[in-house]
Amino acid sequence: MALDLERLDAVGAVAAIREGVVLAGDYAAALAERAARHAGLNALQGFDAAQCIREAEAAVATTPDGALAGLPIVVKDNINTTTYPTSGGTGALLGHRPATEAGIVRRIRAAGGFVGAKSGMHELAFGITSNNAVTGPVRNPHDPALIPGGSSGGTAAAIAAGIFPLGLGTDTGGSCRIPAALCGTVGFRPSTGRYPGDGVVPISHTLDTVGSFARSVADIALLDRVVTGQAAEPRHSLSGVRLGLPKSRFYDNLDPAVETATQAALAGLEAAGATLVDISLQDIWAHAEAFSIPVGLFEVVRDLPEYLAEHAPGISFDALVEGIGSPDVKGFIASQLGGGAIPFQAYDEAMTVHRPAMLRIYNRVFADNALDAIVFPTTPLTARPIGEDETVELNGARVSTFATYIRNTDLAPNIGAPGISLPCPVSSGLPVGIEFDALPGGDLSLLALARAVEHVLAQ
Repeated sequence: MALDLERLDAVGAVAAIREGVVLAGDYAAALAERAARHAGLNALQGFDAAQCIREAEAAVATTPDGALAGLPIVVKDNINTTTYPTSGGTGALLGHRPATEAGIVRRIRAAGGFVGAKSGMHELAFGITSNNAVTGPVRNPHDPALIPGGSSGGTAAAIAAGIFPLGLGTDTGGSCRIPAALCGTVGFRPSTGRYPGDGVVPISHTLDTVGSFARSVADIALLDRVVTGQAAEPRHSLSGVRLGLPKSRFYDNLDPAVETATQAALAGLEAAGATLVDISLQDIWAHAEAFSIPVGLFEVVRDLPEYLAEHAPGISFDALVEGIGSPDVKGFIASQLGGGAIPFQAYDEAMTVHRPAMLRIYNRVFADNALDAIVFPTTPLTARPIGEDETVELNGARVSTFATYIRNTDLAPNIGAPGISLPCPVSSGLPVGIEFDALPGGDLSLLALARAVEHVLAQ
């Protein structure tokens, strides 16, 4: 049966398999054909068509009533799998097969899903372009000369190209939401700790979380339900919803295409009954600057050796560092191996002073304004050419690639809050994302809100 893979989402695919409209093996074969046609995107780091078909048939035979029965899921290459190597996109781990799967993969298997492929990524997840010197650049399906975003660029590209309907990434500073915005998919970062974090090549145990990508919020909610056992109550209207607009910083110096699409989306939400409230998070930024990068850099040179000791005991941290091929990643790691390393005092102050302060400010703004979420452009600019790893052009000036792309997404990880990026309607040009962040732990209400927003934006 010919399937319209551009339109069939994960919910629809599972229903079609369960109802016998399509056999699980035939569906997997159709996805494999699409993967072959889009091989030039370099979205997949590990894929075997015959294996995908066999696993689809076995999964649906073993768990025919599972919520993900027979569904192949693309998984970022820093999440442990035993059916494909887990390399973190770095030289020392290429071909490495861990002995055990990540906790989130085990939950997917228990629901009848399986790992259909591993996806390409920014090396060691330490960047936002997915221009990987070891495995090659991942390319944006909307224009292969452009970045897909990172670090989970391969998953986003695979979803946007219709190769897979549902995928996993990881998010430390925006790595699920940035690629979603640049590729035109939905990207979800859950509250820190909501999803199992074991068996993932780490940057920072404080900031990291597994997240998800799909072409619909319903698919994101399906995976969240599988992982957590919780289901969001549907929201059928935006009436009574209050959305905070943090215009300072989040709305500064936007690419004209981003500004136009975001303002049109906000007007649509307001017309649908949402109340838009101007808010200020100005007091939070001094704390954020003393927290995000210092914590990530301090923890990475401690968390990575711990991962290696548990999951790749034959590979030393020195060998890992030696095998890093991407200059930007090498620079980040090397900065912490000499006299410029983040001192413990700065790290301790970040954790005991700056993070609690950020939470107090964020919670107070929500309470004072009775907010359901804050809303802003996911990224200040659209996708830029591959190779512009240090600086990119924005409104006639060269600006830092890394700092500019994570400018709006970096706050949520600092406080452990959930965030979801949705595609803005655009009549032409590159994709633009609009993000909604909620209070830490407010994942179910955020997903319900996102489904209602998605409905409004589709009209």
